[in-house]
Amino acid sequence: MRYMLDTNICIYLIKHHPPEVLLRFHSLRRGDVVMSAITYAELRYGVERNPSERETADLALKNLIIDIPVLPFAEDACVSYGIVRAVMRDRKRDALDRLIAAHAVSRSLILVTNNVDDFCGYPELNVENWVKLA
Repeated sequence: MRYMLDTNICIYLIKHHPPEVLLRFHSLRRGDVVMSAITYAELRYGVERNPSERETADLALKNLIIDIPVLPFAEDACVSYGIVRAVMRDRKRDALDRLIAAHAVSRSLILVTNNVDDFCGYPELNVENWVKLA
């Protein structure tokens, strides 16, 4: 595995848009891409927040995790989170972004996001934006 997808990239894959994200994803081998358990939790919230679309959204997410496994947030990620949070203590960014960043760092994965500014400055975090690769 080489990449960890942020929530927005997973949503793009579910929606099959923008095409740059789909092309990049399909150019990789199976097993090169994972999502954090934190991202999965955010996506589960998306499924549950709209009861009228719940069944369709649930099926889409189940299909996504067939190709993009959910990586558990384990002890090594907790250690990385402590470091990331201590270094970036004055940052007012979303707590979930810090957890996702720490998870990617703990596994030496490149974090793929369309919100690059939300992740700048985290120590040892490598970020790519597949939307801007074209």
